[in-house]
Amino acid sequence: MREFAYTAPATLGQAVEALAHGGSGTRVLAGGTTLYDLMKLGVERPRALVDVRALPELAGFDTSGPDELVFGAGARMADVAEDPVLLRDYPALAESLAKAASPQLRHMATLGGNLLQRTRCPYFRAGPPYPCGKRVPGSGCAARHGPDRSQAVLGTSASCTAAYPGDWAVALLAFDARLDLLGPAGPRTIALSGLHRVPGSTPQYEHTLADGELIVRIRVPVTAAGRGSTYHKVRDRESFAFALASAAAAVALDDRGTVVDCRIALGGLATRPWRVPAAERSLLGSALTGESARRAGEIALTGARPGTHNGFKTELGVRTVAEALRVAAGRWTR
Repeated sequence: MREFAYTAPATLGQAVEALAHGGSGTRVLAGGTTLYDLMKLGVERPRALVDVRALPELAGFDTSGPDELVFGAGARMADVAEDPVLLRDYPALAESLAKAASPQLRHMATLGGNLLQRTRCPYFRAGPPYPCGKRVPGSGCAARHGPDRSQAVLGTSASCTAAYPGDWAVALLAFDARLDLLGPAGPRTIALSGLHRVPGSTPQYEHTLADGELIVRIRVPVTAAGRGSTYHKVRDRESFAFALASAAAAVALDDRGTVVDCRIALGGLATRPWRVPAAERSLLGSALTGESARRAGEIALTGARPGTHNGFKTELGVRTVAEALRVAAGRWTR
């Protein structure tokens, strides 16, 4: 049993102060579904936990605004997944939450914590004797020479091929979400697209949050394309598993069936949530057909670099995008 300090601040300001004073060994405790898991595996060995679960500034969500949807970082995934507005007008967002984990986990996990979920790469989780640059910077990547069926094919590097495991961030990326942050330097807002890093030569750095910085809320611009959307997730077990490939797709069509808006983001295939603007542009101004949807999928997987055992992911990704577009277009209503 490793000892660690524990504090439960009463305000957001106190939480930021505790994080700033705690140093690099301090971790935020939100739902705890990933942190506790990694502590048991020895991946995470925090000196201190700052428990933000009771902070009122992080709780709740509001999907009734005329310009944006607002989600507190501490809102529970299960609560948001069942929101009637989301189910009707943004099914991709609701589905990304509903398909993300077992019901038990979704009732504990928070929206903000889920964005920072760490990879399920088996070498990262197993530890020695397997080298992993995320655990020990500069040590290498065991997946480069070992079984790599679940590894990413996009955004990889010689140092890391670990796939980003989340679903919620993938759907948010398709809808141009933004994050309100608070840290020792004060508040700031960033695009969700700027949160996650590709591994490059420093896979130990997974996000762009500053030391002591918290995600306070998530904001999603209102868009009609939300009604024509879906989150399609392909996994080994339908009951619950991490994505082998997933796609968040949203489309809006005019009276003649021409695509006037299109958003596509990929999960399970890349080292971070992966938006594919070239694939989106390929569909604008034309009708969505089986052929054009597959072509968009092929464009989305351009640059894929499979390893030894995950070559199937390229074709799987193409088909996942095409199927997501088909479902999204079928749901579109004005």
